[in-house]
Amino acid sequence: MRPPARRARGRPVPFRAVPPRRVPAMLLRCVRRVPVRRLRRALPLACSCSAQGPSPRGYSRGAGGKGLVLGIYSSEKDEGAAQFTSAGDAFDRLVSGKLRELLSLCGPPLKKGKTRIFHGLHQDFPSVVVVGLGKKNPGVNDQENWNEGRENIRAAVAVGCRQIQDLEIPCVEVDPCGDAHAAAEGAVLGLHEYNELKQKKKPVVTPQLHGSAESEAWQRGVTYAEGQNLARYLMEAPANYITPIKFAEHIEQKLRSFSNVKVHISGGISLKPSSGMDAMRADMGGAATVCSAIVTAAALNLPLNIIGLAPLCENMPSGKANKPGDVVRAKNGKTIQVDNTDAEGRLLLADALCYAHNFKPRAIVNAATLTGAMDVALGSAATGVFTNSSWLWTHLYEASILTGDRVWRMPLFEHYTKQVTDCPLADLSNIGKYSRAGGACTAAAFLKEFVTASHWAHLDIAGVMSNKDEVPYLRKGMAGRPTRTLVEFAARLSQDSHNTK
Repeated sequence: MRPPARRARGRPVPFRAVPPRRVPAMLLRCVRRVPVRRLRRALPLACSCSAQGPSPRGYSRGAGGKGLVLGIYSSEKDEGAAQFTSAGDAFDRLVSGKLRELLSLCGPPLKKGKTRIFHGLHQDFPSVVVVGLGKKNPGVNDQENWNEGRENIRAAVAVGCRQIQDLEIPCVEVDPCGDAHAAAEGAVLGLHEYNELKQKKKPVVTPQLHGSAESEAWQRGVTYAEGQNLARYLMEAPANYITPIKFAEHIEQKLRSFSNVKVHISGGISLKPSSGMDAMRADMGGAATVCSAIVTAAALNLPLNIIGLAPLCENMPSGKANKPGDVVRAKNGKTIQVDNTDAEGRLLLADALCYAHNFKPRAIVNAATLTGAMDVALGSAATGVFTNSSWLWTHLYEASILTGDRVWRMPLFEHYTKQVTDCPLADLSNIGKYSRAGGACTAAAFLKEFVTASHWAHLDIAGVMSNKDEVPYLRKGMAGRPTRTLVEFAARLSQDSHNTK
């Protein structure tokens, strides 16, 4: 068929094609420095720098084989060559150096958290994602209070696994990247999404360790991440799907397969502003993280006797709801004036803390999405910790450095205690004397009035309840934090010779 004619000054003018000799000239200007043999090997392979890039011609989504995520370190020098991990080097040798050649053709060295996808390199792995890990072995960042290398691995692996998920490949092998535990956490946490109630779901992708050298550490990381995902599931589910009874039944079912575990079920009312009310489905986040941590500790078979208490109830208005100014009596006999019915969580915790002393524990740790003031103070960067024990604080802090789910110590000054004990009708008020001033601190001071144990820590997790985009290896939604820190904390206690205190 003849090309369409173009009109110029009312007369048809034939379409003029570019002379053939000009095309090769243009191509050679782009690739004149690339050896012909090297170009022949590289051109059939598709490369993409975007998670949403199109699949190469002839590639079928969901085709046989597995995806592969490999890590690469940044050079210590700005213009130096990047360094593969051990697994990356081994794969590059397997494909006769093609991976390294393609990386050099696809642009500048990969930065931390960035990726490139290659297709058709190996028949067992139709798609290979190379992820930037940043500098090798950066260690603990004292300014950020976390192990930077482990955080880099988690974030990079999560991005790589999600790109494999976008290609609808059902299985992905993951480079341990020098820390199989962190790599497993990044993969399992990064792929999780609550879509129980949606008809259209993302394809399920199963992450596996690439190689077998660090299988034990990988499995431990999977267990930690699955524990946090359990908390995310419980917090994300609508309140009419996870009622107090169903919550207890779900945890009981999870613990049923473990020996030496017993479950007892036993069973607040306040009106809240309508804005953000839907997020209150996760207001049982303290129970979710504590119970999920116990399930994980049982799966790890930690040599530690742990007792978990979850005071569960519905929070609905009725004719029996508390009214401002009402006075109630706690389990330890202290009377409480309810000056704010929206500060109901601490009333539940008060009796739970009293009851915990019946077991004569060596330490008591409670977690709760207790105050909006904690979100104001720390945002989503860290869990606020109020404790009367430097021993407990040290273990929690060191555990959080390893997990990357940070904690920050907050004050338990007598200054705040006076604000809740100066009450006209009762022993205590459930809010501080100066209302909004230091709200997280006065809430902790209130709880302290129900604790006699010498090792106690209160974790206010309101600020870390949800994730928007702050933690790169968690999708948007309820975060399940700080479950992994609680698990690591328990693991450290089980190994600590001082746990006989």
